[in-house]
Amino acid sequence: MTTAATAKAPAPAAPVTGGNTLAGTRTLIRFALRRDRIRLPVWILALFLGTLSTAQNYKQLYGDPKDRANVVKTMDSPAGLAMSGPRHYLDDYNFGSMLGHQMLGFMAVLVGLMSVLIITRHTRAEEETGRAELLRSTVVGRHAQLAAALSVAVLANLVLALLLAFGLSGAGIEGIDTAGSLLYGLDHAAVGIFFAAVAAITVQITAHTRGASGMALAVIGVAYVLRAAGDSGSSGALSWLSPIGWVQRTYPYVDNDWWPLLLCLVLAVACAATGFVLSTRRDVGAGLRPEKLGSPAASDALTTPVGFALRLHRGMLIGFGVGLFVMGAMYGSILGDAEDMLKDIDQIQEALDRIGGSSIAESFASMVMVVITVVAAVYVVMAALRPRSEETAGRAEPLLSTGLSRSRWVGSHLAMAMGGGTLVLLLAGLGFGISGAASTGDGGLLLKLVGAALAYAPALWVTVGVAVVLFGWFPRASAAAWIVPVYAFVVGYLGQILQFPDWMNNLSPFGHVPQLPAADMSWTPMLLLTLVAAGLVWLGLEGFRRRDLETK
Repeated sequence: MTTAATAKAPAPAAPVTGGNTLAGTRTLIRFALRRDRIRLPVWILALFLGTLSTAQNYKQLYGDPKDRANVVKTMDSPAGLAMSGPRHYLDDYNFGSMLGHQMLGFMAVLVGLMSVLIITRHTRAEEETGRAELLRSTVVGRHAQLAAALSVAVLANLVLALLLAFGLSGAGIEGIDTAGSLLYGLDHAAVGIFFAAVAAITVQITAHTRGASGMALAVIGVAYVLRAAGDSGSSGALSWLSPIGWVQRTYPYVDNDWWPLLLCLVLAVACAATGFVLSTRRDVGAGLRPEKLGSPAASDALTTPVGFALRLHRGMLIGFGVGLFVMGAMYGSILGDAEDMLKDIDQIQEALDRIGGSSIAESFASMVMVVITVVAAVYVVMAALRPRSEETAGRAEPLLSTGLSRSRWVGSHLAMAMGGGTLVLLLAGLGFGISGAASTGDGGLLLKLVGAALAYAPALWVTVGVAVVLFGWFPRASAAAWIVPVYAFVVGYLGQILQFPDWMNNLSPFGHVPQLPAADMSWTPMLLLTLVAAGLVWLGLEGFRRRDLETK
């Protein structure tokens, strides 16, 4: 067994004087940046390059003013506005206003996710593993860890804002000017800092990293839903309850209103201050919410590996299940308008023609199913990598010191990943089918869309297999499993619109799934994907049996 020395965590050289609660903050900032020297640049560059490429694609796809006018007709509906943003952007739909309208709300979710993960990684995760207590026993002040995490989050968001401002203003795209680009970049920073401050509160409430992240991500989800509901309504009042709605109402490239940013920043300061106050009312490693007293005797299910794994995964499984059901229902609600929305967009029409199908609604559903499946793939990667977090946190070692074998322990988590992934696909298909059948008046779509969703289950199982192979043979590279869902989205969804070559799609397990309901069912690729998944799982388990445990 190999154990990484916890003494690698740095301690500030200067002693604490006068009860300085921020002592050591600068050292912890440097340490956090050192730890995230790969993670943060990947996040920032991915968000920046994704935005820049989207702006360039707008220029290519909608270069003719008639094409942009057709997009305005498409977007000027409750469903279109719920998926994009406020109607005011449509008044002058140039490339800049198109970017702010269609991308700002979506990017706010991703920036919020990055910020939340920064805070939880450098605060609650440090307490959960015991490293925070070790540091606090030296010359680190009470508030240093939270202050350092917030500083890193603020720095990351400001770097992203500057990259967006300079990159977009220098792209030479009509309608994207310097002032609008600066505001567009700062919109990202403001909403990211706000959600980082929200996470500063949630990490005080619960003693668990996943719980703190889940609560903060739930706030992001509620903010997005409020924004969508407000923008699809006539008054838009609900959007003013959402920080995502605030930054969208700065109207970059249209009106360039700066004052809504103050709402984000003022509330962010208030949330951060609340986080600092709450941190003084709990012990290190504990949360404000007391742990519930369990049953004096464990249930029979908890005495089995699968039952215990289900208890660990149930919160995430429920969250993804509900989220994908709602996501499917949202996409299904616009199926009835799909033909009118997309008939004048040549690139989308070409992509739908390549997919086939008896109707535009079926073809569009097949395209959207890729997006839904990628979100399900996010769940399976998180679930499949749970054994890695249990291992590094030291919780796997006492379990494996009993009669529990390594294969049964990992297998229980894989059952949650593969079975849970199939379940969330089923729920997504149900939401999609029920809403789609209602919007189109075609009751037969219900079973078709449920089947289309479940057809992607073998591809999810292959994704689990890739994660297990990395965990078993190359545990420190386990995070590379995230490449599978990211690649699937870029090639499987955007590639259909941008006409990527077929060989790129064939590199993804999702590229071999029949695109139901537009295409005919083919069982051969399904069987082959299942066999590949089984082989990868076996290979990963064999690697785990051969290596030592790693405990941080």
